[in-house]
Amino acid sequence: MNGTRSKNIFDPAAKKPFKLSRSKIEDFLRCPLCFYLDRRLGVAQPPGFPFTLNNAVDRLLKKEFDIHRAGKTTHPLMKHYGIDAVPFQHPDLSKWRENFIGIRYHHAPANFIVTGAIDDVWVNKKGELMIVDYKATSTESPITLDAEYRQGYKRQMEIYQWLFRKNGFTVSDTGYFVYVNALKDKAAFDGKLEFDVQILSYTGSDAWVKKTLSLARKCLMSDTPPKGTPDCDFCNYRAAAQKALGVVSRKKNR
Repeated sequence: MNGTRSKNIFDPAAKKPFKLSRSKIEDFLRCPLCFYLDRRLGVAQPPGFPFTLNNAVDRLLKKEFDIHRAGKTTHPLMKHYGIDAVPFQHPDLSKWRENFIGIRYHHAPANFIVTGAIDDVWVNKKGELMIVDYKATSTESPITLDAEYRQGYKRQMEIYQWLFRKNGFTVSDTGYFVYVNALKDKAAFDGKLEFDVQILSYTGSDAWVKKTLSLARKCLMSDTPPKGTPDCDFCNYRAAAQKALGVVSRKKNR
């Protein structure tokens, strides 16, 4: 990133709907100031490194579940966990999965086009859609959804559930995380990674989404930047850097 950008910036005077991705909604919840700097002023957070191994796992899982999608069969892993469902077939699935396109809905009260790119969707015998998200990790600890940073995963699923409901689908409150855990207890690498795969269920609620969108618009409409979050690493870095530069400037001007 080099300086500020001139695209994808919220204009308070604009009548055209503003596109807001699921990840940007999460940014707002984590730190309104960083969200404001990014979407209103065009100063984004530094980009992270691409998760190429995670992306490879994601792609392979999609291929594997797509085989059962085509055959209208239940994946053995789903049977193992007692999930009476099959991968959902729909002509727009490839769009729903594509970054920067995804499934979308125009939320008129906030005038946002909310978007989100999903990993998978299953459908049960009742015709209810179940949102599925793939996750990759490498840990020797039991995998749960209790860790603080994984609360964002729950919100991610709930926004997807909200988007599908707004698009007219009947959606179950229960979704699933397919967790792929790279094993580290093998005697040698031998040019390959071995994985343990498990499914975690999560029953969520999208009741918070509407209010959050309203607050996000109010934030962007204001000409006064909001306060930063006390535990935001980016805000704390900016504050520390400004303080250090101020010390250097005062010493130089003595």
